[in-house]
Amino acid sequence: MAADLVLALDQGTTSTRAIAYRTPHLTPVATARRDLQQHFPASGWVEHDPEDLIAHSIATLREALAATGGTAASVAAIGITNQRETTVVWNRATGRAIHRAIVWQDRRTAAACAELRAGGHEATITARTGLLLDPYFCATKIAWLLDNVPGARADAEAGRLAFGTVDTWLLWRLTEGQVHATDATNASRTMLYDIARGCWDQDLLDLFRIPASLLPEVRDSSGTFGTTTILGTPVPIAGIAGDQQAASIGQACFSPGMVKSTYGTGCFLLLNTGTTPVMSRSRMLTTVAAQLNGTRTYALEGAIFVAGAAVQWLRDGLGLIADAAETGALAAAADPAQDVIMVPAFTGLGAPHWDADARGAIFGLTRATGPKEFARAALESVAFQTRDLIEAMRADWTQDAATVLRVDGGMVASDWTMQFLADTLAAPVDRPAVLETTALGAAYLAGLATSVCPEPAAFSQTWALQRRFSPQMADADRNRRYALWQDAVRRTLSR
Repeated sequence: MAADLVLALDQGTTSTRAIAYRTPHLTPVATARRDLQQHFPASGWVEHDPEDLIAHSIATLREALAATGGTAASVAAIGITNQRETTVVWNRATGRAIHRAIVWQDRRTAAACAELRAGGHEATITARTGLLLDPYFCATKIAWLLDNVPGARADAEAGRLAFGTVDTWLLWRLTEGQVHATDATNASRTMLYDIARGCWDQDLLDLFRIPASLLPEVRDSSGTFGTTTILGTPVPIAGIAGDQQAASIGQACFSPGMVKSTYGTGCFLLLNTGTTPVMSRSRMLTTVAAQLNGTRTYALEGAIFVAGAAVQWLRDGLGLIADAAETGALAAAADPAQDVIMVPAFTGLGAPHWDADARGAIFGLTRATGPKEFARAALESVAFQTRDLIEAMRADWTQDAATVLRVDGGMVASDWTMQFLADTLAAPVDRPAVLETTALGAAYLAGLATSVCPEPAAFSQTWALQRRFSPQMADADRNRRYALWQDAVRRTLSR
């Protein structure tokens, strides 16, 4: 039987999905999904059970393959894409995690970051990693685990423990402990990786008191990492990338200046800057966009912690809606005379503010404010935060950037939201025919490594537009609404 399928495993913050694609055009033919439970043991703390991560991954891969009617012999390769910065530490001998995974949203190490910042360390960290000193990244999470799990530091110093972002944890378990590796995109999110030299930084390991023996090998994003037998017979795992970099690849943003923005639990905007890292003056992140054939390409990134999570809060926290899909119609019916502004800083504010202690707030409430206005404010907050990122990137990137924003993720299915985004940015917004670009990017990396997919230039030709949203709002209204947002953010910041 010809191996004409590629499986993509997309392990996200709130769900795990596997999608089967038919080669060579990567046509999606089957999907399986599992919701992922989040644990909130304290204010600002967010955790996952690492056993859920692997169990759901295996189950969805098997279900997606079964839905195609194929067998393991039908699968050319598996690609993995993952929620980034989420941190797992496990025992090498038992393969069991020493603690729940600490999720990227978690803010428990804010005080440790503040202490390091006061000690004058942020400039060195940024110069080497492209990142800001923030609880978002892995380094302080690893240090917290070693200091707070009994016996962990001694075990780490004796070489008995391993660290990984979610991709590394899944790879270890899928290969039955044979492979401890990651790719350069995930390594670049740890706050321990020198993105210019392409290696772990010993000075930063010493600063955070993290033994080098914990760390995985760093490899290309496309290449054979190992094999797994969970489908019955050995199948290569041949592509790995963090979810936002995978989405950029799935959007075919291979050329400098191309921009994509993904709207899921959070929102992440990446601007391809080519083979030279561009260090931000506007508190954006500099990150590895991909590493292919030993060559790293870079991106400027803006990270918004809460996008779709604001809609989840309306549903699960307030009970104002039964389904996220309702919000677009509610927003369209909201009272235009009410200027309700939501700043969804539930776990602090990301770029360009980087305020871990900020908390959410809503301004402009009246007795007439109801579910419609709450829905509109939640969706508008996503567009306002995106404009914050775009404005900051314009200050950093002096070359020509694309005038069109390519979007993907669950929220982009809402026409109302995408139109308001175009209006807020005063720029076209392109929604692709394939919305699951994160999984598509992982599938492509695996297919590229196993020669069942074409080189990037040819793959770019397969990108297809589903709809372009062009700005329609008057400049005066656009600027007035954005000024209200900026004032609300100023009043929300903790410093």
